[in-house]
Formats: sequence, structure tokens, C-alpha cells
Amino acid sequence: MDSAQQPCPQEFPGVPTILVVDDDGHIREVVRYALEKAGFRVFEAKDGACALALVKEQPIDLVVLDVVMPEQDGLEVCRRLRADGQLPIVFLTSRDEELDRVLGLELGADDYVTKPFSPRELVARVKAVLRRSQGGPPQDTAQVIERGKLRLDLDRHICTWADKTVDLTVKEFGLLQALAGMPGKVYTRDELVDRAYGMGHAITDRTIDSHVRRIRKKLSDSGADDPIETVYGLGYRLKD
Repeated sequence: MDSAQQPCPQEFPGVPTILVVDDDGHIREVVRYALEKAGFRVFEAKDGACALALVKEQPIDLVVLDVVMPEQDGLEVCRRLRADGQLPIVFLTSRDEELDRVLGLELGADDYVTKPFSPRELVARVKAVLRRSQGGPPQDTAQVIERGKLRLDLDRHICTWADKTVDLTVKEFGLLQALAGMPGKVYTRDELVDRAYGMGHAITDRTIDSHVRRIRKKLSDSGADDPIETVYGLGYRLKD
């Protein structure tokens, strides 16, 4: 391995391990080369079954997951992974269709890249998701946000309601963090996109609504009485 491919431990604690799942061997090779050059450790899986097995066997930090695969597609793999935890997922999709993107994000994927893609862009997306999932620099100066029974530990990326842990994806945590940062403020859906995804992402209102619906359900399952209020025609706010 030459110097350009050496890991970069100063960017992340340790060397993150990425699992690349795609039935196209050439795509896997391109993605693997780009990620290893950026300093990541990489595993490959040619299908969903192999991917799920590897996640159980290896300490995977993020999955780059193709949507369209035979037998068990990426959406089904995402469902299975989300049933077991909150492992960060970046989708690769060859179909630039809104339905694909919305379905993936509704299932809890953290980002997506459309084929044909720039390996540099994919690496940038992977790094961004890892920073958020590993408790990178928060947008708020406070390290802990407490609003009544709601508590957000920004450093450890942990949400609790009345001391009961609420399992949120990276995007869901980002949305709730924005709302909790200024309770009573009405955030438009565009503002929430910028807080959870970063500037420049074309995310639909339906996707944001889906995220909020999932947050509400998870908070409700933890005993909350829906602290998120819909302001029709505008967006959402956290009740004072």
C-alpha cells in the first residue's frame, strides 16, 4: 500500500470500516479503491445475504448499499439492518427516481448517491455521515440540550425521554436537535433539510414529514405525548 492509501487516523478515532454492498464487481472495485485511498478499511459483499452476515461478523461503521440487487434488494437489507440497530447507511442507486430516494430515507438511510457517481462525492458523503454519527462538532454550542423530559446528548449522539433511550437515526437526531435548539420557533421544511442534511440537498417535503412521523412514533413509544407541533402551511416546532 503506497502513502496515498495509508489510513488517516487524525480524521476519525481509529480507522472506520466500510462495507460496500453491490452485485456489480466493477462498482465494488471502484468504490473500494476510492475509500481505501481516503484511509478507510473496506469489506465487500456481492449480495444482501453476504452483507447481513458480514455485519454480524465484523465491526462495521457504515454501509454503502446498492438499491437494485437480485434476490434481496438494498431496501430489504436496509429494513433488516434498521430492525437490529442504527448502523449508518449510504445508498447507491442507478435509478434517479424520487420514489427510490424517499423509500430509502423513510427506512432510515442516512444519505444516497445516484449512479453514475463521482467517487470523490461518495467519499465526501461517507465522511459527512460518519462525522454526524460519531458525534462530530455540533451546530449548537451546548453539548447537552434538555427540554422537559427530552434530553439530547450531542457529544454521544444519545436521545432520551424521561431517562428512557430513544433510538434515532442520524437524520432523525439532527432534525430533533434543530427543533430542540429553539423550542417554540417554527422551522420550515427547507430549514430542517439544511440542519439534517447540509446545504444543497434536494429533499422533498414528503421525506421531512416522514422523518418527523418516525420521530413522533419513537418518542411516543418511550412515553412522550407528542412534543412536536405541526404548523400547517409552515413547518414544525417543538412545544415550549
